[in-house]
Amino acid sequence: MKQLLAEVRACRLCEAELPLGPRPVVQLGKGARILIIGQAPGTRVHDTGIPWNDPSGDTLRRWLELDRDTFYNPEQVAIMPMGFCYPGPGKSGDLPPRPECAPTWHARILAALPDIRLTLLIGQYAQRYYLGSRYRTLTETVRHWREFAPERLPLPHPSPRNRRWLTQNPWFEQEELPALKARVHEVLNTKPEAGS
Repeated sequence: MKQLLAEVRACRLCEAELPLGPRPVVQLGKGARILIIGQAPGTRVHDTGIPWNDPSGDTLRRWLELDRDTFYNPEQVAIMPMGFCYPGPGKSGDLPPRPECAPTWHARILAALPDIRLTLLIGQYAQRYYLGSRYRTLTETVRHWREFAPERLPLPHPSPRNRRWLTQNPWFEQEELPALKARVHEVLNTKPEAGS
C-alpha cells in the first residue's frame, strides 16, 4: 500500500491540464471497510490535501453519522475520487473529473483494498463508471438504491448547491439515509450516535 500511495501521489499524467497543478488527494488503508468514490477535489481540498475537507464533507459525515476521527482513519474509510486532482473551474461549479484517473488507478487501488464491504458512489460520474447507464439520470439511479445495496449505494453529491435537489426528493432523507447510516455502522461495527 505504501508503494501504491507513493505512486499515486507522484502522478503527473494530466499535469498540463490542471490549472493549480497536480496534487492527487486520496485516502487509502489496507484494512478499510468503506470506500467513498466521489468526483474530484475542490480548491479547498486541493489547498489542504485533505479529502472532503469542506462544507460538502461536513454534510457527508453527517449523512454517514461519522465523526472526523473515524472518517479520516484510512484503516476504516478509503477515499478514491474519480479524478484525484482539482480539475479547474467550469461555468457552474468545477469542471468534470479528469478522465485519466479512473482507468489508470482504480483497478490497482481496488485490488489493494481487500476488505471493502460498502462502496459509496457519490455523483453521476462515479455512478456511470461503476453502475453503468441503466438509469438516465442521477435522480433515477439514487431512487433505485435498493437494487445496488448492501454492497454499493449511489448518493447525490452533498454539496450545498444540491439543497434544491434534497428538497425536491424528500424520499432520500426519509428512506435512503437511515439505511445508509445503519449499513455504515454495521460495516464498521460502531454504535449510532444517541438521538439518531
